Amino acid sequence: MATIFLESKDNPKIKHLRGLIEQNTYRKKQGQTVLEGTHLCLAWLEKNRKLNSLFTTEKSLTNPEICDILDLYQGSVFVISESLYKDLSTLGTTLPCLAIIDIPSSSKSVDFEADTLVLENIQDPGNVGTLLRSAAAAGIQQVICTKGSAALWSPRVLRAGMGAHFSLATYENIALEDILTRFQIPVYVTSSHNATNIYEQDLTQAAVWVLGNEGQGVSDFALANAKAVTIPQPGGQESLNVAIAGSICFFEMVRQRQ
Repeated sequence: MATIFLESKDNPKIKHLRGLIEQNTYRKKQGQTVLEGTHLCLAWLEKNRKLNSLFTTEKSLTNPEICDILDLYQGSVFVISESLYKDLSTLGTTLPCLAIIDIPSSSKSVDFEADTLVLENIQDPGNVGTLLRSAAAAGIQQVICTKGSAALWSPRVLRAGMGAHFSLATYENIALEDILTRFQIPVYVTSSHNATNIYEQDLTQAAVWVLGNEGQGVSDFALANAKAVTIPQPGGQESLNVAIAGSICFFEMVRQRQ
């Protein structure tokens, strides 16, 4: 394992790293993204996936969590200053650990008979990552994102997903009109208008969950091609956060199946 010290923020490797952290168009062009934090890096390596390069600080090289990563990693370690790491990091005060990976491309087609989460124009990275985390925990196998949703493999969504990405089949920039009517299983949307109580539904079989934009909800097309369900809110609030609403739906499904 080679240890290489990088001092300048203008070093090409640092510029490449910064571009992947900050720019979605650059990530798409390069086909790469960044994992930040030891948890994500270890989760990735434990799936027998490859880190292309690893960045940390000199002080952190002997940290036990970094050492656990180094035990599984065969490439070069780039050592940067604490100040440069803080300038690059999106996490703030955390153990310095940044890794570049290739963005996986799904090798299989959408399964139109499997539990599925469809994200329609959900834009907040935290919401998207949380929904992926809940979906994976509930046993959902695949996630489909329409154009306009937050990029699934952005560092912020990856951070919120806490490794959920690594056990899901993911598809991005899919037109809802191209896939929704092809499913051979029930399709549900969350809505407060003309909807039926989710707790009155039979969710024991595979299903599709369509969740919509934080402010506008699902599209008219989704409403016309799915069954609308609502979550009772006796406290009288106007609406639930989309990630919370989705998680409630997923785990009502789990509850019924157990």
